[in-house]
Amino acid sequence: MDTPSVPPVVATAVAARSHLTEGGQATAYRLCNGHLEGDPRFVIDAYGTAAVIYHQAAPDDDPGALDAVVTWLPTALPWLRAVVVKERPGASDEARRGRVAWKSVGAVDGATSTTAPLPREVLEHGVRYAVDLLMHQDAGLYLDTRLLRRWLIDTSEGLSVLNTFAYTGSLGVAARAGGATRVLHTDLKARYLDVARASYALNGFVAPRADFQARDFWSFVKGARLRGERFDRVILDPPFYASTDKGTVDLNRDTIRLINKVRPLVRSGGSLVVVNNALFLPGVEFMRELEALCAGGWLEIERVIGVPDDVTGYPSTRVGAPPVDPGPFAHSTKIVVLTVRHKA
Repeated sequence: MDTPSVPPVVATAVAARSHLTEGGQATAYRLCNGHLEGDPRFVIDAYGTAAVIYHQAAPDDDPGALDAVVTWLPTALPWLRAVVVKERPGASDEARRGRVAWKSVGAVDGATSTTAPLPREVLEHGVRYAVDLLMHQDAGLYLDTRLLRRWLIDTSEGLSVLNTFAYTGSLGVAARAGGATRVLHTDLKARYLDVARASYALNGFVAPRADFQARDFWSFVKGARLRGERFDRVILDPPFYASTDKGTVDLNRDTIRLINKVRPLVRSGGSLVVVNNALFLPGVEFMRELEALCAGGWLEIERVIGVPDDVTGYPSTRVGAPPVDPGPFAHSTKIVVLTVRHKA
């Protein structure tokens, strides 16, 4: 049997990022978006000296193609020290969290443990972010919100910020790096907030216990509203779908309800950052919902923030289209900043 070769579209996509990969930077970016660049089996990201392959294959696919990509990546990018494979969908939690499929010679043994030769941090826009590449089904730092982190760094000086659905806290870390006087992170799971604390430590930020609250979103918002708490900026970046006994999030239909839940927590004249990553929600429909909400005059669309080109694919490499048109956005991750006003 012939040895499978690397899919040409993968090689082309990686080559198109040569301006990002030369020298092996301690940062994070997308090497290949197979869904839009011609081979949906492979989405490949770089996190420092590790490549993370999100592999989605049909049952009848030749597993040799994945092996070929794992073998090829360290030769194409000699600065790599590890390659992680995360299966989509995975047969188990372990498969979804990922395995180290390749490691450089001399790396620490026990590749599936926390002692694996994996980066523990990446650098982006001068800010250090802690990462744990095997903690969850993703890598813990979303690449599609990189430009949002840049904007938060540039515009958060002197602000108080609430980071809801904080996950590993990267958006709040960016706001803190930008000079926010306080950032309150809240997420259901404490272990994700531990990563946010690690990012604070990497950057020399003080991390008050009260600013990292492992709370259900619905309970937290209800309590904050009853206490009359207000913030200069609220970040609303929920998962696509989540459910607790207190409430359910479904971004195909719930964004407006979530906005209305948190808008009382924004000071008049402050900003509400809304992120919706629902793949099957058309961008036009999302904007229409926001415009209808703004019609009363108490909300205003301040700006739309884009997604980096390496995440979407480049004009020279894109050969596919998403299942639903995200326009006027360039990607299914739709990011809008709203200005909030209240009656005097």
